[in-house]
Amino acid sequence: MNLTNNVAPWLQKPGVWGPVTATLDWCEMNHQFSPYIAEMANTFSNLFTVAISLIGCLEAKRQGLPSRYVAGYAGVALVGIGSFFFHATLLFEAQLADELPMIYVGSMSLFLLFDSERGFNIHNARSRMLVALLVAFDIGFTWSYMVWRNPIYHQCVFALTVISTALRVAYILHKHPNAPMIPQKKKDAIINFFSTGAATFAFGFLVWNLDNVFCERLTRWKVQIGWPGAFFLEGHSWWHVLTGLGTYLMFIGIQFVTLCVKDDPKNYQVNYRYGLPHIQRTPASQAERAKVL
Repeated sequence: MNLTNNVAPWLQKPGVWGPVTATLDWCEMNHQFSPYIAEMANTFSNLFTVAISLIGCLEAKRQGLPSRYVAGYAGVALVGIGSFFFHATLLFEAQLADELPMIYVGSMSLFLLFDSERGFNIHNARSRMLVALLVAFDIGFTWSYMVWRNPIYHQCVFALTVISTALRVAYILHKHPNAPMIPQKKKDAIINFFSTGAATFAFGFLVWNLDNVFCERLTRWKVQIGWPGAFFLEGHSWWHVLTGLGTYLMFIGIQFVTLCVKDDPKNYQVNYRYGLPHIQRTPASQAERAKVL
C-alpha cells in the first residue's frame, strides 16, 4: 500500500511505465521528480550496493581467489541492479529482478558454507549434490513465488536463509573437523565481520519498518524540510545502504571462514582497500601461487 497517496496526493505524478503492478510500494512519493523514475532516492541508493560489490569482485579477482567468491560478489551486485529497476518502475517484473536474486545469493552462501571439504574442485560427489540442491531450491522457490505473489513469503524464506547461514558459520568455527586449524585471532576476525554485518543488516530492517510505520508523519516532514534535504528521511533508501554494507561484511566473514577450512588458514589475511575489508593472500601464498602460474 502506498501511504503517501493519503498524505500529499498533489505530489504524486504519473510515470511512463503505467500503473503500479508490484505487490509492494514504499513511502517515497512516486514520480515526484521524473516520469522515468518512480522513487528517486530508493532507486539511486542501490548504487552503493552495486559499487561495493563490484569493488569486492575486482579485489577477489586481483587476489586470484576461487571463482565462487567472484560469483558471490556479482550476485550481490545483481540484487542492487534489480532493486534499481524495481524502484524506478514499480513493475512486478522488476520486483522479481530484485527479490529473486536475494534468494539466489542467500542459497549460494549456504552452498559456500556446506561445501566445506578441502579444495575448491566441484567435481566431487558432495559438491555435485550441493549444486543440485541449490539449483532445485532456486527453481522451486521461483516457481512458487510466481504462483503465490506474497512478499511475506519471500521475506520469510530469505530470513530462513540468513539464519541458516549464521548457524552454519557458528558450526564451522566450533564443531567442524578443521576448526582447530583456524587460529583464534582469525576466528575472532570472522566472528567480528559476520556479526557486525548481521547487526548492520538488522538495523537496516528496523529503519525500513520505522519508515513504513511512520510514513505519514515522515512525508509531512519531507514536505516541510524540502528537497534535497528530505532525501535523508527516506528510510527504505537507508535500508539499501545498510543492508548493502551488512551483506558485504557478512560475505567477508563467509569468505574468510570457508577459505580457512578448505585451504591452509596461513594463506589468507584481511587487509583494507578503499576503506573496505578484503580477503587477501599472504605474501608467502602469493609467491607460491606465482610459481604455479
